[in-house]
Amino acid sequence: METRLLDQNWKDIWVVELESSVFGLEVNEWLIHRALVYQLANARNNIAHTKNRWEVRGSTRKLYKQKHTGNARAWSARSPIRRKWWVAFWPRSNQNFTLEMNKKERRKALLCALSAKVKNNQLLVVDDIKLDSIKTKAMDWVFTKLPYEKNILLAIPAKNDILQKSSANLPYVKSILVDYLNIADLLKYKTLVLLKDSLVKLNTIK
Repeated sequence: METRLLDQNWKDIWVVELESSVFGLEVNEWLIHRALVYQLANARNNIAHTKNRWEVRGSTRKLYKQKHTGNARAWSARSPIRRKWWVAFWPRSNQNFTLEMNKKERRKALLCALSAKVKNNQLLVVDDIKLDSIKTKAMDWVFTKLPYEKNILLAIPAKNDILQKSSANLPYVKSILVDYLNIADLLKYKTLVLLKDSLVKLNTIK
């Protein structure tokens, strides 16, 4: 497989090889969805918490006798039917939402997502993006000339403060190390922009 290699001005300069075992798979939408649910569930920070009947403060004595008062047969002041007391069947912070998915399935789901980018013509490979200094305006100028929808995931091969900090304030761009490509970002951002060295890393996935 081949695709165009572009320069910083988004003009063709050459062609590069795409490894068919990475970018040429049949897209399995069910597997991609499963990997997305796995990622979101395991990243969930479970902070919702309500007290049970034994954690709230207050007396447990019966407020009034069972019969002949004209009141409902309520128990103590800590009953869940009373306002501002414990709540029955509401969330607890010790609830476990984590899911399991084996490594081969997660890897294949990622490759399917990359293959979908190629299939939908949403993958661009750039030789390099060079800026003189950290400047948001300069990065914005680079992507303004991009003839694609401005919803971009920029995968860089290694830490680069100039590219990362220059794109940090652009609402339509997210920069990420290619080693940390994930299902959620690939689905959220429409256009995937790879630097040439990033593509080399992806082509070597086994």
